Amino acid sequence: MNPKQRAAEAALPFIKDGMIVGLGTGSTTDYFIDALGAALRAGQLKSITGIPTSVASEQRARRLGIPLSTLAQYPATDITVDGADEVDPQLNLIKGLGGALLREKIVGQNSRKLIIVADSTKSVPALGSKSPLPVEVVPFCHESHVAFFRSLGGEPVLRMNFDGTPFLTDNHNFIYDTRFARINDPAALDVALKHRAGIVEHGLFIGLANVVLIGTENGVEQRVRSA
Repeated sequence: MNPKQRAAEAALPFIKDGMIVGLGTGSTTDYFIDALGAALRAGQLKSITGIPTSVASEQRARRLGIPLSTLAQYPATDITVDGADEVDPQLNLIKGLGGALLREKIVGQNSRKLIIVADSTKSVPALGSKSPLPVEVVPFCHESHVAFFRSLGGEPVLRMNFDGTPFLTDNHNFIYDTRFARINDPAALDVALKHRAGIVEHGLFIGLANVVLIGTENGVEQRVRSA
């Protein structure tokens, strides 16, 4: 079993019968969705309803027979299990390399508990150490944000498809992957980005994760947010 799968499957014991479960997006979360589907088919879990955070997660869950709904039907999930591109010592995250940051944040902030599953390469001393920060923007005049991102100390690159067209999120927006040498004050950057018209959302998840499960070659490290 690889570290991603080990971390993902370690989240399964948190799930109890009758729960509303947010289904994250990405390669590690795919393992969790697979394990959840297998547990339902085996009768190990019953009456689970999933709230997917992307079209890809929705399609995967449907193939596995996981019943699905929306936050319109269930305003909060009991638990959301999602991945991360970076995790710092305070359990703050960078997410969004999978392109689902907006929906992931909507579901995550409406969860009673957010569990993050990741392998050890995602653990960093400070956000921005390895991953760029994805920023979702509306297509209209999107080029106007480049100078703004640079004024904040970032170097933005418009995410592109292999065919040379701009990557589109499930919400039909663009993403600028913005590289920072180090994000020393995530909260201040969060505020600056939120006050810019045309920016829909960004991949800083501050104070949302309750538990982080880090898969290694030998086991799983559990980190819990202090009260």
